[in-house]
Amino acid sequence: MKFLIVVLLGAVVVAEGLVRVPLTKHKSMREALREKGVDMPYQDPAIKYTADEFAGSGSMYINNYADSTYYGAISIGTPPQSFQVLFDTGSSNLWVDSALCNTQACSVHTKFYPQRSSTYSHNGKTVYIPYGAGSLYGVFGYDTVSVAGIVVPHQEIGLSTSEPTQPFASAKFDGILGLAYPRISSGGETPVFDNMMSDHLLQSDMFAFYLSRGGAQGSELTLGGVDNRRYQGSVYWTPVTSESYWQIGIQAFQINGRSTGVCSRGCQSIVDTGTSVLTAPGQYLGEIMQSIGAQRSQNGQYMVDCSSVNNLPTLSFVISGVALPLPPSAYIVQNYQNGRQYCSVNIGPTYLPSQSGQPLWIFGDVFLREYYSVYDRANNRVGFATAA
Repeated sequence: MKFLIVVLLGAVVVAEGLVRVPLTKHKSMREALREKGVDMPYQDPAIKYTADEFAGSGSMYINNYADSTYYGAISIGTPPQSFQVLFDTGSSNLWVDSALCNTQACSVHTKFYPQRSSTYSHNGKTVYIPYGAGSLYGVFGYDTVSVAGIVVPHQEIGLSTSEPTQPFASAKFDGILGLAYPRISSGGETPVFDNMMSDHLLQSDMFAFYLSRGGAQGSELTLGGVDNRRYQGSVYWTPVTSESYWQIGIQAFQINGRSTGVCSRGCQSIVDTGTSVLTAPGQYLGEIMQSIGAQRSQNGQYMVDCSSVNNLPTLSFVISGVALPLPPSAYIVQNYQNGRQYCSVNIGPTYLPSQSGQPLWIFGDVFLREYYSVYDRANNRVGFATAA
């Protein structure tokens, strides 16, 4: 049976042939810690993509999940046990908290109990996940995984055995479900989406994300097709340049419609739902901030005068001949602290180049809230359309 599945904010609903499951928007780990007076240092999100990340028994960085906020429900085992996971186009593994872990971080999350599942089996492999303040350790096993009614038997999953208290105790998700290519999977695990494809469970071998703006409800992940209600106009396609991450080429970077020298010889970008910010090549960040008129504060953030936000420049990316603009309302964050309003630029630096050596951007949620994004495995391409 083939499905068109939609994962949405709210209760599971079946209507018009679509199945919708919650993507819940929570405070990020960084926001939760900041409310407790703890500031997490900035770490280059591109560390997640380093080549030695997957050496040995299986390891994967999750340095940029500190800012992730969109999660959805899956179930594992027989009878099913439910979890909130981050659907991440920047990684390929599935892992969840488990009863094998007794640290404080695990105790505040829903844990998978392998002994309660009649379909679970252990395979003996281990997983190591480095994080800034500590490391997560786990083991691999097999069990039945269900996503919005699509059942994947004998799916390899990572089960945590030890987690550092910070920042995981502040995380609102119980695990991560990676949607990138199998080439980057830790421990050689076959990703969930690949098993769906090989078992012919989908209407088509693609998925798409709609991320709501601000505090609005309605974010969704669609498996097996696109939801035409979630975008306006046409979908513009561009080929994947490396079948590892969802990596694409950028022909030019524009400020107020004028090309800059930032991508004069081409750039690469990884489209990553597991990263909240937009990141720019570190060597060009100062130039971009100067064009925006941002000033660097003592804590390293780039700030702008809130009264000038509407007059800030539009940033555009030329991808396969099409300019995709990003207005200041997308990349500026307005917050209040001690009764005062302040506005920061939600663009961070990336210091690692792409595998091709070209400057690397990361299109995180700042970009993806403006554009409905479609990930087509059948044709190895990414599509963008203006979000509805």
